[in-house]
Amino acid sequence: MSHEDDIEKFTREMQAQILEQARQVYSEAVITRWQNPQNFKKIEIPDGQATLRGSCGDTMEMALKVQQDKITDCGFQTDGCGTTFACGSVATELAQGKTVIQALAHVSADEILKVLGGLPEKDEHCAQLAAETMRRALADYIHQKKTPWKKQYRKT
Repeated sequence: MSHEDDIEKFTREMQAQILEQARQVYSEAVITRWQNPQNFKKIEIPDGQATLRGSCGDTMEMALKVQQDKITDCGFQTDGCGTTFACGSVATELAQGKTVIQALAHVSADEILKVLGGLPEKDEHCAQLAAETMRRALADYIHQKKTPWKKQYRKT
């Protein structure tokens, strides 16, 4: 076995060990979205967007495309931890396809935690960050809708 094979084997074993430890703390819903977050993408020329820095230092950005007051596409980006990825994923999943008002009513930290099967108390702030970022992106859409001329001056 070559040195590169040894490193690859060690890496696979380490990843499996980390995943096993994560499964002792987090639900399968968290791990699935951590490994494969939905809507982790940049939305070009969004109709609403927001960027927020959480109390832990993680930054989350959310952006929306809206047609006839219905969210047709949404995405998020973050520099955060696995639970921040999972919460951002759920927030966008909850908003997708809903009207702006439905999303404002439905996307909350409590709802994100419910979908994820809960989080350890030390990670619950990630759900707050995702919900608040979505709320601000929705509020930005509402504001832009009232003053559509401002959209053409927005930096993308």
